[in-house]
Amino acid sequence: MELRAVLDHITVAALTLEQGVAHVRDALNVEMPFGGSHPLMGTHNCLMQLGDGVFLEVIAPDPAVTPQRKRWFGLDDPAMRARLEHSPQLITWVARVPDLGRAHDGAAGEVLNVTRGELSWLIAVPRDGSMPFEGAYPTLIEWPAGPHPSVRMADLDCRLERFAISHPDGARLSLALGSIVTDERIVVSTGDTVRLRASIRTPDGLRELG
Repeated sequence: MELRAVLDHITVAALTLEQGVAHVRDALNVEMPFGGSHPLMGTHNCLMQLGDGVFLEVIAPDPAVTPQRKRWFGLDDPAMRARLEHSPQLITWVARVPDLGRAHDGAAGEVLNVTRGELSWLIAVPRDGSMPFEGAYPTLIEWPAGPHPSVRMADLDCRLERFAISHPDGARLSLALGSIVTDERIVVSTGDTVRLRASIRTPDGLRELG
């Protein structure tokens, strides 16, 4: 089937939520509120809106929860942990599809039912917790019917204007993305390393989060 995906959210990872929130505060001059915990994954997050149907997530291992499997977004990978020891950073993004069961071909991992409080959703996560294209390609998600979860998140008057993705194989990534999602805010280039940068309009003007 033709896979129609929409940019859903961008994810900053950190070793602790406090470090992640401080990273966003330094970049955007806003204070993100707590979101909730993911019992299956042993993580917790903070959340804020970035416009209509788009949000920013800060995610970190939850020391109060033992994960039931490898954590998502590579958070159990020693190389990722070494990166985050240096600084929290924008590591990946998530795209939503209307029917993950039909859209999913197995290459992006197994489809899991994940919960946070009373909210539940479907998401494709490899067993080893890795990310497609080292985070440059989106993780796929399916939310339940009804209003998008971002409507219940804090609106700190920040809006995503541009999402720049650099990858060593930018041409192959562009081809892969072009088959599933079209969004003028997403700009792909070729670079020496994987690098994600979000340009966000804030009350203090345009700022960059990376």
